[in-house]
Amino acid sequence: MADEALFLLLHNEMVAGLYRAAEQGEGENGRCTTKLESMGFRVGQGLIERFTKDTARFKDELDIMKFVCKDFWTTVFKKQIDNLRTNHQGIYVLQDNKFRLLTQMSAGKQYLEHAPKYLAFTCGLIRGGLSNLGIKSIVTAEVSSMPACK
Repeated sequence: MADEALFLLLHNEMVAGLYRAAEQGEGENGRCTTKLESMGFRVGQGLIERFTKDTARFKDELDIMKFVCKDFWTTVFKKQIDNLRTNHQGIYVLQDNKFRLLTQMSAGKQYLEHAPKYLAFTCGLIRGGLSNLGIKSIVTAEVSSMPACK
């Protein structure tokens, strides 16, 4: 439980620190999202390497996505993905109805516009993990109602 609180505080401070620096003229907001995504990418690569060192090879892309939804997500966010959908043509939609990094924010609509900056690190985390498993990907996040995200 303590490690979860530390992760949440660290993540919030990373986001706040980068955007605070951008407001003071040291960068621009678009670059903040890119930096957060890049940090997540590197962390995702390292975590996937650690988590898969003792597992058998995956048969296909769907098995990799199931691993990400069950084992990877559970280890990082203490719960499984609520829903995984695919069109069987390489597009996967992962849905978390109570995303940990957004639960601290109000469920009201006033913070909906700030949600994407709190998801950039996680998008990088997934992209880095998939990259290390041999899948080139584009990862985007969408929030239509707090704290759920796709």
